[in-house]
Amino acid sequence: MILNVSGRTDIVAFYTKWFMNRYRAGFVDVRNPFNPHFVSRINFQDVDAILFCTKNPWPILDYLEEIKKPLIFHVTLTPYQKDIEPHVKDKTHIIEGIKKLSQIIGIDNLYVRYDPILLNEKYNVAYHQKAFARLCQLLDGYVKHFIVSFIDDYKNVRRHAQTLALKPFQEADLAGIGRSFSQTAQQYGMSVQTCFEDRNLEEYGFRVGECLSAEMAYHLTGKKYPRWKARAGQKCQCVQMVDIGAYNTCPHFCQYCYANYDEKMVKHNREEHDPQSSLLIGHITSEDVIKERIK
Repeated sequence: MILNVSGRTDIVAFYTKWFMNRYRAGFVDVRNPFNPHFVSRINFQDVDAILFCTKNPWPILDYLEEIKKPLIFHVTLTPYQKDIEPHVKDKTHIIEGIKKLSQIIGIDNLYVRYDPILLNEKYNVAYHQKAFARLCQLLDGYVKHFIVSFIDDYKNVRRHAQTLALKPFQEADLAGIGRSFSQTAQQYGMSVQTCFEDRNLEEYGFRVGECLSAEMAYHLTGKKYPRWKARAGQKCQCVQMVDIGAYNTCPHFCQYCYANYDEKMVKHNREEHDPQSSLLIGHITSEDVIKERIK
């Protein structure tokens, strides 16, 4: 199996100590988000590779040599300020972390996510064009792959509607982003793509690809993996992964986040976190049913 660490929270930024404790213990327990008393136990001996998703790679950098698994990183790096991302570290600091990460795991195993793109009076198309060009310049020689997505209508997005003050995307906006990002990426010998978007911007020069393709997974592990089955009428082409995170546990408090939808619960869950527990939040109880997951 391939672990996703994590699409539900930023384990690297806030819970690296816990993750390394679980790696050393040889297993991790994960509550089913829809049936909390059903717990999957994942043994690291059954893990073929790990995809780390984070906005701050620094906490785990010194531990990477200890993890004897193929690794791939997705580091989200956006141009937003504290009005949108109130607790994300300074972007200059994150860029330096990305450079160090690239030197450790190699440029081919590192993707930067410019994710999500939103539009309003402050963060308009011209702002994004300039910001993306600056990122490419700063990361030249350290990053080859960018993944772009567009903001979705999540519950948390609606809750922060006044702050976000979103403007809908027009075709001219997509064209402006598509052409500019493609030209800039090409200038620096980089690729840029979307993943599972209604508009993949291929007509403007974006590469057609996935966040974690079957080809990349095979390259990392020598194994073939099934692809995700997405919502009705659509199919994500990424390979299936097992997420070990938990929703409502990330204190970045980004205004657009899909994984946080109750900030009071985030604070409560943080208080329930124990780095020594097999679970990210809380502990195993007598009511829990534990089943080993092998794929």
